[in-house]
Amino acid sequence: MKPNFKTLVFLFLVGCCILNFSACKSKKFAASNSSYQKPNNSIANKYATLMQVNKSDISNGRLYAFINDWEGVKYKMGGLDKNGIDCSGFVYTLFKDVYGRNIPRNTSAILNILKRKYEDELLEGDLVFFDYDGKKYSHVGVYLQNGYYVHASTRKGVLVMKLKDPYTYKYFSRCGGI
Repeated sequence: MKPNFKTLVFLFLVGCCILNFSACKSKKFAASNSSYQKPNNSIANKYATLMQVNKSDISNGRLYAFINDWEGVKYKMGGLDKNGIDCSGFVYTLFKDVYGRNIPRNTSAILNILKRKYEDELLEGDLVFFDYDGKKYSHVGVYLQNGYYVHASTRKGVLVMKLKDPYTYKYFSRCGGI
């Protein structure tokens, strides 16, 4: 029987506690792998300003450090590294590195595990989908907060933008969490 997500989180936390008490080096490792570590001040300021929120609202340091590290990486169909990445590859990598979760690598498979939400219910880490070029759910990004999301754009690479951007919002089609 496959363990559920809550069991995995519990086991992860127990493991972190064991590491935390075993040695100084382990303490540093456990702290650096926390999904919700305190964000770097300059990164928190950058994204708080961009998304028009209070600096204290930027609480998931691992997420925003990841975005900052990948921002500007060019789009490459099928890409999965800093030489180029596509939208589902970016979401896949973000979930693996930030949340420690393995999700499907392609957009259509991600849809199969999506728990749909209304747009006004979106929370940081939820997914947003778009229909480009007449294809249903051909693009995916990760919702941040205050109406902003991060994605790998075919023209501009990895970037944060407003969900209700006049050009992209007309293609917005579905959202939800996993």
